[in-house]
Amino acid sequence: MLRDDINAALKNALKAQEKRRTSTLRLINAAIKDRDIEQRGHGKDPLSDDEVRALLAKMVKQREESARIYDDGGRPELAEQEREEIGYIKAFLPQQLSEAETREAIAAVIAEIEATGIKDMGRTMGVLKERFAGAIDFSRASAWVKEALSGAAG
Repeated sequence: MLRDDINAALKNALKAQEKRRTSTLRLINAAIKDRDIEQRGHGKDPLSDDEVRALLAKMVKQREESARIYDDGGRPELAEQEREEIGYIKAFLPQQLSEAETREAIAAVIAEIEATGIKDMGRTMGVLKERFAGAIDFSRASAWVKEALSGAAG
């Protein structure tokens, strides 16, 4: 289970006295715990591994944005800290597909569900999210899906 991997990594980071890694892993655990409490409040089960991966992907995006802001603000040392944390978080995410692999997956899903145009965008994205959670950057993939579906209609 993903939580066990995170806790094992935290124990190792503590033993190795890796301050940044330890604090990042503690932040991950706190975020998971917060979300679990929120779920319980709505009568739902604790987060599944896929939901934890989605949470981790969101944490990576937040840090990428922060790093960009720090770079723009002339604070490279803070941007570097954010990038270091990204590395620790990404260790628990599946390998990201390249643009070519993502476009291939999009084409395969479109063919499989027989999508014929933009009206099938939601269905296509749903299948992709189900199969490739954490492995595809969906903010970029949505434009590629739209492009592929536009071509399918023509």
